[in-house]
Amino acid sequence: MADPIPAGERIAKVLSRAGVASRREAERMIEAGLVTVNGKIIDSPALNVTAKDRITVEGKPLEAPEPARLWLYYKPIGLVTSASDEKGRDTVFDTLPEDMPRVMSVGRLDLNSEGLLLLTNDGGLKRRLELPSTGWLRKYRVRVKGNPTDPDLEPLRKGIVVEGERFQPMDVTLDRHQGANAWLTVGLREGRNREIRRAMDAIGVTVNRLIRVSYGPFRLNELKPGEVEEIRPRVLKDQLGLSEVPEAPAAPPAKKPRRVVRGSEKPAPATGARPPRTAPTPNGRRGGPSRTPR
Repeated sequence: MADPIPAGERIAKVLSRAGVASRREAERMIEAGLVTVNGKIIDSPALNVTAKDRITVEGKPLEAPEPARLWLYYKPIGLVTSASDEKGRDTVFDTLPEDMPRVMSVGRLDLNSEGLLLLTNDGGLKRRLELPSTGWLRKYRVRVKGNPTDPDLEPLRKGIVVEGERFQPMDVTLDRHQGANAWLTVGLREGRNREIRRAMDAIGVTVNRLIRVSYGPFRLNELKPGEVEEIRPRVLKDQLGLSEVPEAPAAPPAKKPRRVVRGSEKPAPATGARPPRTAPTPNGRRGGPSRTPR
């Protein structure tokens, strides 16, 4: 006779849903001895827990999970998309407003890329939005050095192999030439590490600016570098089909962060599209502690 399935959910999943960390990071915290269940330190994530169990993380009781929430954030150039950085570089979480809860990023943008980064307090929502099966198109405004022609971009539309790794076909539009550069609009449905930069290098052009302007139905719109804006609960429910979202009033206007990074010049407008506003903002001092666990 098969053993009965344990009641409850895996401890790492519960920590992730509560916004403590991603599931993988929660597993590392467990292995480091930072989590207790019913007064006992656990060292393995292979444990199911229920609402009756008493859980602490770094000595603090685990709070009941909040409804899933989602924010738009304009990541400036020069910030790392991680909870901490071994080189001591500033992270996106060092710049968030003081009243933001602990959040996680949906995917990443590399150090020299900018634009839309989604933030959430819910690990389950983070995983859902990152899955390739979601099939959401992610659009980028890309400035490249050189003057490629439309036929030069055709390999990207068909799918290209770079260093033995096959990239899926991209939606690529040549918008305009501007001096020694050209502006493109690129759409991906399954992003890989530095995929656009690597693909452009493979056809002989170099990316010198990359801005993500949308992620599925969510758009950068008028956000400026460093600004953050919460998605209204009703919009989040409609777009994602969530049954549990906070019935709160409309989100307040985007708040100025404690620290921002100076932007560069305004990108060339795309044909038939409204470009993001990237007016530079003054540098300030580094903000307080990270909003994600170390």
